[in-house]
Amino acid sequence: MEILACPKCQGDHIIKSGVINNKQRYLCKKCHYFFTVNKIGKKIDDYYVTKALQLYLEGLSYREIERIIGVSHVTISNWVKSFNIKKPSHGNYHPTYKIFNHLELVEYIKNKELLSGAGMIITELGDKFMLIKWERFKD
Repeated sequence: MEILACPKCQGDHIIKSGVINNKQRYLCKKCHYFFTVNKIGKKIDDYYVTKALQLYLEGLSYREIERIIGVSHVTISNWVKSFNIKKPSHGNYHPTYKIFNHLELVEYIKNKELLSGAGMIITELGDKFMLIKWERFKD
């Protein structure tokens, strides 16, 4: 396996630095980080990272986002922490969401009574559409 870049800083000036547990150890000359192999993990498409962060900012919980996009709530929490995202306080508004295909969305939007009295946003979610709606809490 050829190591091409440092997993920490992506620097390309690396040297061999011994053997640990029968694995070649490397040293990045740029950031002085020691590593043994490239991290081969599951890479999630940036589209889903962006969607998860958008949904978080819209007020959905980690577990709601997990159910929608199919990524672990722990992973979503780690993304929020790594991007230093702060959820704005929505005060007396509560978001609800519905997932529609194209025809269901068109039928929903035709009904004016469902649209009045709340703010809403429609976002694409793969081959479906998500409608997020904010309604005031009833006193």
